Amino acid sequence: MSVDNIRIIMLNTSHPGNIGAAARVMKNMGLKHLYLVQPKRFPDPEATAMASGADDLLTRAIVCGSLEEALEGCHLVLGSTARERKIQHEFIDARQAAQQAMTEAGNHQVALVFGRERTGMTNEEIGLCHKLINVPTNPQYSSLNVASAIQIVTYELMMTAHLSRKELSESIQPVDYAVSDAMEGFYRHLEKTLIEIDFLNPEQSPQLMPRLRQLYNRSRLKQEELNILRGILTQTQKSIRHKQN
Repeated sequence: MSVDNIRIIMLNTSHPGNIGAAARVMKNMGLKHLYLVQPKRFPDPEATAMASGADDLLTRAIVCGSLEEALEGCHLVLGSTARERKIQHEFIDARQAAQQAMTEAGNHQVALVFGRERTGMTNEEIGLCHKLINVPTNPQYSSLNVASAIQIVTYELMMTAHLSRKELSESIQPVDYAVSDAMEGFYRHLEKTLIEIDFLNPEQSPQLMPRLRQLYNRSRLKQEELNILRGILTQTQKSIRHKQN
């Protein structure tokens, strides 16, 4: 099975050495697509030195201005984090993440997102993920270097690649899920409609949209289902404007 449709995304990386180390482990495990969201220093000689022969991945790395930009075209988004959140996401381990990623990568683009060295991912970035990857660590020393986290997850991807397609298809069936940027368009449409029907006041209920995001991310809408919901929202807006006139 191929990892060609899997991209590794690193958020606001502070130390260029971590970028180089990540590129090295990616090349070890056969991954080719590295996305960097607002790295502090890149390109940088320290990144090149740590890449140790994986310079080609650094040369091809795509630098983005936001996580949303880095996720364009992705149907499955898995974020790696050890932080607990008030809004609960579904957590899976690295092996489960690899199996799901490899199965869906046969037909769609998949993103594996890794947060900042010190602070991880923001709640807003968590909201863009369908599931979260948790790597168990020593409770007394739980801090895991971002390049090490990437190595663990990509190792599991390589191990999963050796499984037969039949073994994977029995556990996870590929589905035509809605792409990430289409979902973002839906969330904007949903928020605007909820405001128009006086169901949502963003200042009074700032947690409503994050909770709705989490609900729909957990459900993972198919493109056909998303089209139906967008149609309902559009018709709702038309009805409101007709009554206003």
